[in-house]
Amino acid sequence: MADLRQADLRNRLLRALAPEDFAALLPALRPGAMALKQVLISANTPVETVHFVEAGIVSVTSDAPSGRVEIGLLGREAAVGVLPILLEDDRSPHTHFVQMAGRVQSIDVHALRVMMEARPALRRVLCRYVRAQHIQTAQTAFANAKGSTAMRLARWLLMCQDRSDRDEITVTQEFMSLMLGVERPGVTTALRALQRDELVTKRRGVVQIIDRDGLLDRAGDTYGLAEIEYARLIEGNTAPEL
Repeated sequence: MADLRQADLRNRLLRALAPEDFAALLPALRPGAMALKQVLISANTPVETVHFVEAGIVSVTSDAPSGRVEIGLLGREAAVGVLPILLEDDRSPHTHFVQMAGRVQSIDVHALRVMMEARPALRRVLCRYVRAQHIQTAQTAFANAKGSTAMRLARWLLMCQDRSDRDEITVTQEFMSLMLGVERPGVTTALRALQRDELVTKRRGVVQIIDRDGLLDRAGDTYGLAEIEYARLIEGNTAPEL
């Protein structure tokens, strides 16, 4: 790991650390891959590892007998599993699984706890990240309460594009239905509306974004606040750049 340079990393939290904090953290980091559908954190199970996402997407879901609903979407802005650790807990009631395969820099929880105790500035950055993640969750609640299915789908596709750097999102209508918490016919209708307005095209297993500005208009105020707040809290600016 000695040859890993902070400037070469894609994880925005690791890049935002003070150089001396990153240098202290570096020996404890280990690179790894995350596979499609891999469960990084099981609900109500002790968290043993925190993952700084370098590429790929992780879904955070609330699972119940009545079904699964996505409550968070994490990518290279994230440290998966850090929230309970910062709050001096050891587990999450939510499942964290890989929606899009990628890679991570991981650290054992014990090593991270020791580092946060010794380095207040590191802890401060991670606490601000938790604040940013709370804002995303609040925006999801707002979107679910106030947005149409088409608005919510537009927001979800934008968030996936932010984290993948791709115009093509590999996803099925069944999965979108699961993540948005709506019946599949509702997703089909919303997707047709986005296609009709020439914002996306759809083929089996893939949604291609062809008009991001149009999707932004369709998402309205369900999208943008969490992205701006992350940039402000973590990077000290107001320009959302995922």
